[in-house]
Amino acid sequence: MRRKLVLVGRPNVGKSTLFNRLTRSRDALVANIPGLTRDRNYGLCRLGDTDCLVVDTGGFEPMVKDGVMYAMARQAEEALAEADAVVFILDARQGITSQDREISRRLRLGKWPVTLAVNKSEGLNKDIAVAEFYELGFGDPLPVSAAHGDGVGNLLDSACAGFPAYESADGIHDQAETDADVADISECKVAIVGRPNVGKSTLINSLLGEERLIAIDQPGTTRDSIEVPFERNGNRYTLVDTAGMRKRGKVSDSIEKFSVIKSLQAIEASNVAILVLDARQDVAEQDAHIADFIVQSGRALVLAINKWDKLPADTRDKIKTDLTRKLQFLGFAQKHYISARSKQGLSALFRSVDQAWSAAMRRLPTPQLTRVLQEAIIRQSPPRHGAFRPKPRYAHQGGHNPPLIVIHGNAMEHMSESYKRYLQNTFQETFRLRGTPLKLQFNSSQNPYVNKA
Repeated sequence: MRRKLVLVGRPNVGKSTLFNRLTRSRDALVANIPGLTRDRNYGLCRLGDTDCLVVDTGGFEPMVKDGVMYAMARQAEEALAEADAVVFILDARQGITSQDREISRRLRLGKWPVTLAVNKSEGLNKDIAVAEFYELGFGDPLPVSAAHGDGVGNLLDSACAGFPAYESADGIHDQAETDADVADISECKVAIVGRPNVGKSTLINSLLGEERLIAIDQPGTTRDSIEVPFERNGNRYTLVDTAGMRKRGKVSDSIEKFSVIKSLQAIEASNVAILVLDARQDVAEQDAHIADFIVQSGRALVLAINKWDKLPADTRDKIKTDLTRKLQFLGFAQKHYISARSKQGLSALFRSVDQAWSAAMRRLPTPQLTRVLQEAIIRQSPPRHGAFRPKPRYAHQGGHNPPLIVIHGNAMEHMSESYKRYLQNTFQETFRLRGTPLKLQFNSSQNPYVNKA
């Protein structure tokens, strides 16, 4: 079990910037806006001999008792409850504030070692910059610049003193650690996506059985894409909570634009996407746009129609009809009517996630593919295109996640779109590829006499 180094401090002191510096990533959104980070975010730090998990937290305001700021403070408290060491980040240019003193009083109640990081000290006299922070009583404050990397190495050495050293690639690794790293690669990454306030964070909390993410009845609560390890029935997953995606014309705030970009990146990096819809709202054009992006990205897909328990019984049939009509291009995807808050239908939902992931990784033998292709041609021949009639000869698999079937033959460039859909549906039904889109590639044979006199 890796040791955990938790970063705390009031809003806008540079916690997420330091998190990205320590993890050598851009996992945390960074902007000069207070309260940008809300949920706690985990990242692996391997710098020098240090090997630990770094935990980024939102702005810590222990005295707030309601709203989003209270939920952020609870997330920080959860991070502190599992901390092995704490880095208390302060702003060298603003000095000690009343909020810093409140946080320091809270940190004195814990048993973890606390290291003071006086951030934004670039260009300042170091001794003068840290002088006033001695009064907090946590030992020598360390001047750092998270944005430029100044002093970060010394900070890490001080904060992680006593942590187990990390063996370099040339050293000897523990076999269990090596096996765990290999297992991480094979985990199924599941992105939870949808419009704002449809219940994405609530769904993840219900699956985990804890308040891991901030989930309040307010649109736009989640701003960053947060990855959460999850194990169910012996299978390991990574759940990715994403920011709600609104119509492009309604997105004017720069932070929301970055949040949407990270949500789209999370879809592309996932193996399976769960598209969450609100049963109390009509299926919107934006839902179709999100679903289309998932399909175009080649991700396996499961539909979760949330808040089903709050829907009157006489309107449920109408909702199902609207779903089929407005999202008819998602015929391959399983639909589940769930209640994330009351945990109804979650077991069946994740069985479909497993099926979709299995279908996306399915190995399709060439003889069977060719046989299905020939039987489909016997039932219905490709339509003629002018003087040419496409003549498919054989098929083989060209890739997976999503499955790619390559069909070879003559005049394949003249294959009609309707016949392509016919073949696509035939392969999906025959091989029961539920939950994953299927891609077809058509290769035409070259005429060996085309350039001969």
